[in-house]
Amino acid sequence: MINTQKIWMNGKLVAHDEANIHVLSHVVHYGSSFFEGIRLYKTEKGPAIFRLKEHVKRLFQSAKIYRTDIPYTEEQIEQAIIDTVNANNLEQGYIRPIAYRGYFELGVNPVNCPVDVAIAAWAWGAYLGEEALNKGIRVQVSSWRRPALNTLPSLAKAGGNYLSSQLIRLEAQNNGYEEGIALDYLGNVSEGSGENLFVVMDNKLITPGLASSALAGITKDTVIKLAQKLGYEVVEQAIPRELLYICDELFLTGTAAEITPVYSVDNIPVGKGNRTVTKAIQKEFFDLVTGKHELSAQYLTYTK
Repeated sequence: MINTQKIWMNGKLVAHDEANIHVLSHVVHYGSSFFEGIRLYKTEKGPAIFRLKEHVKRLFQSAKIYRTDIPYTEEQIEQAIIDTVNANNLEQGYIRPIAYRGYFELGVNPVNCPVDVAIAAWAWGAYLGEEALNKGIRVQVSSWRRPALNTLPSLAKAGGNYLSSQLIRLEAQNNGYEEGIALDYLGNVSEGSGENLFVVMDNKLITPGLASSALAGITKDTVIKLAQKLGYEVVEQAIPRELLYICDELFLTGTAAEITPVYSVDNIPVGKGNRTVTKAIQKEFFDLVTGKHELSAQYLTYTK
């Protein structure tokens, strides 16, 4: 069970056991929720939230795609996130703001159901394990593809979209892998169950574009900026499946996964295992989020 004391719900901090919704809430039956995963890092200046404004902005954009009006401003949600972190006395951890259709009536049409908002924050370590950040993980190409464009909008971080992610992750897990990689509707590489990905080829970083049904990742955007600052060329383009087998390096990015290297795909080793570029990106990233980078001030929001 998640270990947290206070959860922000519709403008109030309530006890963990009181943060409940009705079983007939629209979100329970139709997946009508929009959420973010945000990291809180421990720094010498105190707890700091990574790219708070960008995460909150994407939350509102996700809701907008589904014609859902969040009954708070972005600034109010930003402050509520800070309040939730402080109410739980966190130094580092994970933050989950979520807007969802609540309870009024039951039916596919959501418009008469209220839009509720909740924010939770708790201590949480590496998503795929501390060892994965150093040694990497084994992945498989999933048999499940990401939804085609103009079916489910991949730019929306919506609860219902993650049924696809569950299938990808469960298949990989049942087959003995740590993660699965989905292809898009054309058979090009899309993303992991909950991560974007980067291929490294001849010191160039290649990542799928938005047209490959991949989420516009905030960590992905950060990696692009850091890589370019280090002098690496970064290209967003369609990636054929077989490039995963012949690339020099491969790593996953995301709020939860951070920068996680991949050491094999479908039991084919990735490159020669040296991960020079991945390690350089990892160092820049972790310096950034812990307040040790020259760009840290632009990316961190201190909670105290």
